[in-house]
Amino acid sequence: MSRIGRLPISLPKNVTVDVKPGNEVIVKGPKGQLEQSFNVDMAIEISDGVVTISRPSDGRIHRMQHGLTRALLSNMVTGVSTGFKKDLEIQGVGYRAEMKGPKLVLYMGYSHPVEMDAPAGISYTVDARAGKVRVEGIDKELVGLTAARIRRVRPPEPYHGKGIRYAGEVVRRKQGKTGK
Repeated sequence: MSRIGRLPISLPKNVTVDVKPGNEVIVKGPKGQLEQSFNVDMAIEISDGVVTISRPSDGRIHRMQHGLTRALLSNMVTGVSTGFKKDLEIQGVGYRAEMKGPKLVLYMGYSHPVEMDAPAGISYTVDARAGKVRVEGIDKELVGLTAARIRRVRPPEPYHGKGIRYAGEVVRRKQGKTGK
């Protein structure tokens, strides 16, 4: 039995899960609503505020789908109840970020500012003094993808450490040239 797949998912009071035919799952909570379809072989059962997932056989594909289904469903429940966030840090002289309406504008040493629109369901928060950008939303995959797109504008370089990095990310530094 899958270690992750067999764990039950407890539902908070204000979260509802609805399973439609074809394993189309709709999760509603105070922060919003998420929909996703899962493998039809997985059996998703809801009873007294607990969601359990079971698989039909011990075949390789079913074992993989078991843990994946449970993890995705758990992330959906967490997203609509508390949400997800990713913090990014901007380091470098003259590098900064600001909000212009709904757009995130990054000044990263290029000849032009880089403007980024927030996808639906994602919000940005900028702390200009500390050089931090926070990406928030209910969909874990979309939050991570949006943070990765922001980081890709100017990834941290190994010689001076300048660029955009995740909060707590350790950039491996290189020594550079040796002078004689």
